[in-house]
Amino acid sequence: MIRGVRGAVTVDKNSESEILEATELLIRQMILENKINSEDVASVFISVTEELTAAFPAKAMRSIEGWTYVPVMCMREIPVEGSLRNCIRVMMHVNIDVPQQNICHIYLREAIQLRPDLKTTDSP
Repeated sequence: MIRGVRGAVTVDKNSESEILEATELLIRQMILENKINSEDVASVFISVTEELTAAFPAKAMRSIEGWTYVPVMCMREIPVEGSLRNCIRVMMHVNIDVPQQNICHIYLREAIQLRPDLKTTDSP
């Protein structure tokens, strides 16, 4: 079964180092909490809010051992008025035998407010 594993994190400013560090932190947490093996990942979509232009966040995933060949695409989030700024969102499509309600979606920093109704972690 392919399941979607969601995550989001915010950064303080539009800098390459902050975007890459935050993205790597988020992806590593998603992997850890859901016991994801890169071989089981069909694809990853990463979106950023319109003010984040300093880096492609997919570059952070490439620094994680074993994730070189996972297909990943970056895109811009819809700029809805009043929405959370400086936000990086990840959607991982994973072949996993976990029921949907047991997936651990990861929302870090200010992104916690996006989905308080989902099972999540409140790590850094």
